[in-house]
Amino acid sequence: MTLDKGKPGEKYAVKAMDLPEQVEHRLEALGMTVDTRVLVLENKRRGIMVVKVRGTRLAMGRGITGKIEVM
Repeated sequence: MTLDKGKPGEKYAVKAMDLPEQVEHRLEALGMTVDTRVLVLENKRRGIMVVKVRGTRLAMGRGITGKIEVM
């Protein structure tokens, strides 16, 4: 499943990211790496998604969250 389908309040583990290299490196620098636990804080049907990664809140668009595989 991809992160954009995650439900608020649920935790997921990142399994893979199919993003442009620059974006992937930026997320890794912010702490989102493979096997990292991600807590979904907000998931609005349209617009951004807010997640918590290693104590940091991140807001990402659907173009990014739709390409992050989670379990």
